[in-house]
Amino acid sequence: MPKNLLYLIIIIACFIIYLRFIEKRSIFFPMKEIKSDPEIIGLSFEEVNFKTADNVELNGWFIPREGAKDTIIFCHGNGGNISHRLEKIAILHNIGLNVFIFDYRGYGRSKGSPSEKGLYKDAEAAYGYLVSRDNISEENIVLYGESIGGAVAIDLAMRRKVKALITEETLSSVKDMIKIIYPFLPYFVFQSRFDSVSKIKGINVPKLIIHSVDDEIVPFRLGEKLFESASFPKEFLKIRGSHNTAFLDSKELFISGITSFVKAL
Repeated sequence: MPKNLLYLIIIIACFIIYLRFIEKRSIFFPMKEIKSDPEIIGLSFEEVNFKTADNVELNGWFIPREGAKDTIIFCHGNGGNISHRLEKIAILHNIGLNVFIFDYRGYGRSKGSPSEKGLYKDAEAAYGYLVSRDNISEENIVLYGESIGGAVAIDLAMRRKVKALITEETLSSVKDMIKIIYPFLPYFVFQSRFDSVSKIKGINVPKLIIHSVDDEIVPFRLGEKLFESASFPKEFLKIRGSHNTAFLDSKELFISGITSFVKAL
């Protein structure tokens, strides 16, 4: 093999390895410190620990709502941990739902290190734990995913029986995001897929897709693409505000939209 060709191969290989390293650092932003808990906002809760199929110990909270029929599995976004979702937990609880929120591997008190496949395993473990509890049935589980957590919820809905699916500010796929952020790079050099736009086509339960027209991280058109790819029944809720605060910037619309969707199930 000519030396120039060998050097070129080595350079390309090193470039791909570097991109994979940067990719992980660009997707996952876990925080370990749990700064608060639901008691701060007046909600009783149960702290739970459970294990994944690959033996990673995860941590979460179960927040019961008296008289609730349905239970939310809350798949949070790629930054922080469960303690940064108290406002949204309160909204879902006030709507009349039990809430089960958990930290992915590497987040909060959960062990391990995050990856796309790992997050999917974590969600499956959360589902398995929840249905093992008394008075929680598959028919009354609603999946809720914010941002990248929407991709996790979509993957879980494709694999397990649930009542409904709600996503908020969720990307259609990493491929679509790459075209926007790194249009000069070929998609194959990236390892992550989060291909929700393909998976959602095969999910037949009711779906509510929430997306802000002002989202500065996941463009609104990707939310529209996700909705257009989804099979019926489906609803689209258009809100206003930034990627991380739209649920507060459009709080009344956000709450009314989820409330009407859940009540119609």
